[in-house]
Amino acid sequence: MSDSRQSDGKTAKAVALSYEPEVTDAPRVVAKGKGALAERILAIAFASGVRVREDADLVEVLQAVDLEREIPLEAFQAVAEILAYVYRANGQMPPGVKP
Repeated sequence: MSDSRQSDGKTAKAVALSYEPEVTDAPRVVAKGKGALAERILAIAFASGVRVREDADLVEVLQAVDLEREIPLEAFQAVAEILAYVYRANGQMPPGVKP
Protein backbone atom coordinates (compact mmCIF):
# COMPACT_ATOMS: atom_id res chain seq x y z
CA MET A 1 0.00 0.00 0.00
CA SER A 2 1.24 3.46 -0.64
CA ASP A 3 0.28 7.06 -1.04
CA SER A 4 3.13 6.93 -3.51
CA ARG A 5 5.50 9.42 -4.98
CA GLN A 6 4.15 12.83 -4.19
CA SER A 7 4.78 15.58 -6.71
CA ASP A 8 3.10 18.15 -4.48
CA GLY A 9 5.88 18.20 -1.89
CA LYS A 10 4.32 15.70 0.52
CA THR A 11 6.43 12.86 1.85
CA ALA A 12 5.86 9.47 0.23
CA LYS A 13 4.60 6.71 2.54
CA ALA A 14 4.45 2.96 2.02
CA VAL A 15 3.34 -0.12 3.93
CA ALA A 16 4.04 -3.73 2.94
CA LEU A 17 1.76 -6.55 4.05
CA SER A 18 2.19 -10.29 4.25
CA TYR A 19 -0.64 -12.77 4.53
CA GLU A 20 -0.12 -16.43 5.29
CA PRO A 21 -3.55 -17.84 6.23
CA GLU A 22 -2.03 -21.08 7.48
CA VAL A 23 0.13 -19.09 9.95
CA THR A 24 -1.87 -16.01 10.98
CA ASP A 25 -5.52 -15.01 11.14
CA ALA A 26 -4.96 -11.70 9.38
CA PRO A 27 -2.42 -9.92 7.17
CA ARG A 28 0.61 -8.50 9.00
CA VAL A 29 2.55 -5.29 8.47
CA VAL A 30 6.05 -6.41 7.44
CA ALA A 31 7.54 -3.09 6.32
CA LYS A 32 6.59 0.55 6.53
CA GLY A 33 8.28 3.84 5.97
CA LYS A 34 8.22 7.45 4.88
CA GLY A 35 10.39 9.39 2.46
CA ALA A 36 13.45 7.52 1.21
CA LEU A 37 12.46 4.34 3.07
CA ALA A 38 9.02 4.39 1.42
CA GLU A 39 10.68 4.83 -1.96
CA ARG A 40 12.92 1.82 -1.22
CA ILE A 41 9.92 -0.31 -0.19
CA LEU A 42 8.16 0.63 -3.42
CA ALA A 43 11.28 -0.04 -5.52
CA ILE A 44 11.63 -3.52 -4.01
CA ALA A 45 7.94 -4.20 -4.60
CA PHE A 46 8.09 -3.10 -8.24
CA ALA A 47 11.32 -5.03 -8.88
CA SER A 48 9.74 -8.15 -7.35
CA GLY A 49 6.57 -7.86 -9.42
CA VAL A 50 4.43 -7.11 -6.37
CA ARG A 51 1.29 -5.18 -7.19
CA VAL A 52 1.06 -1.81 -5.44
CA ARG A 53 -2.13 0.01 -4.60
CA GLU A 54 -2.29 3.71 -3.78
CA ASP A 55 -4.61 4.48 -0.88
CA ALA A 56 -3.64 7.45 1.30
CA ASP A 57 -6.29 6.78 3.97
CA LEU A 58 -5.40 3.10 4.33
CA VAL A 59 -1.66 3.78 4.45
CA GLU A 60 -2.26 6.22 7.33
CA VAL A 61 -4.11 3.54 9.32
CA LEU A 62 -1.48 0.90 8.56
CA GLN A 63 1.45 3.22 9.38
CA ALA A 64 0.21 3.17 13.00
CA VAL A 65 0.50 -0.64 13.21
CA ASP A 66 3.68 -2.04 14.75
CA LEU A 67 5.88 -4.20 12.51
CA GLU A 68 4.95 -7.89 12.46
CA ARG A 69 1.52 -7.11 13.95
CA GLU A 70 -1.78 -8.03 12.33
CA ILE A 71 -3.77 -5.27 10.67
CA PRO A 72 -6.52 -3.62 12.73
CA LEU A 73 -10.16 -4.55 12.30
CA GLU A 74 -10.99 -1.22 10.63
CA ALA A 75 -8.58 -2.08 7.78
CA PHE A 76 -9.96 -5.58 7.07
CA GLN A 77 -12.50 -4.59 4.39
CA ALA A 78 -10.06 -2.50 2.35
CA VAL A 79 -7.23 -5.03 2.66
CA ALA A 80 -9.55 -7.94 1.77
CA GLU A 81 -10.58 -6.12 -1.43
CA ILE A 82 -6.93 -5.54 -2.33
CA LEU A 83 -5.95 -9.16 -1.65
CA ALA A 84 -8.91 -10.41 -3.72
CA TYR A 85 -7.79 -8.20 -6.60
CA VAL A 86 -4.19 -9.43 -6.34
CA TYR A 87 -5.19 -13.10 -6.25
CA ARG A 88 -7.48 -12.62 -9.29
CA ALA A 89 -4.83 -10.64 -11.17
CA ASN A 90 -2.33 -13.42 -10.52
CA GLY A 91 -4.81 -16.08 -11.62
CA GLN A 92 -4.81 -17.92 -8.30
CA MET A 93 -6.88 -18.40 -5.20
CA PRO A 94 -5.64 -17.98 -1.63
CA PRO A 95 -4.70 -21.20 0.19
CA GLY A 96 -7.77 -23.02 1.51
CA VAL A 97 -10.23 -21.20 -0.78
CA LYS A 98 -11.93 -23.19 -3.51
CA PRO A 99 -13.00 -21.47 -6.75
